[in-house]
Amino acid sequence: MTSITERCLFCRIASGEIPAKVVFQDTLTVAFEDINPQAPTHLVLIPRRHISSLDEMTENDAEAVGGVLFRATEIARARHLNDEGYRLVINQGEAAGQTVFHIHVHLLAGRNFVWPPG
Repeated sequence: MTSITERCLFCRIASGEIPAKVVFQDTLTVAFEDINPQAPTHLVLIPRRHISSLDEMTENDAEAVGGVLFRATEIARARHLNDEGYRLVINQGEAAGQTVFHIHVHLLAGRNFVWPPG
């Protein structure tokens, strides 16, 4: 029987099994370029540990998910994205646009965004 982490696209990227343009990684987080960018800068940040969705988070996941948000802001500052602004997006569930069921944050910048989105 194959485990969820063996089937999960983002777990396979985090492990190096599937190649990606990784821009940052540490023990908790991996950040890589989105293969279908929706803005001039479009990165995906994931916790290394598999957490399927926000609804499945527990208190034990707070450090991993909080670390992803922290790293997103660090990357934004390092790339000077904060000068003009950037957007962080987390989709929760299919109706919201979640297509990979591993918590992830999209970091988007380099164009103007509208509100409300989509």
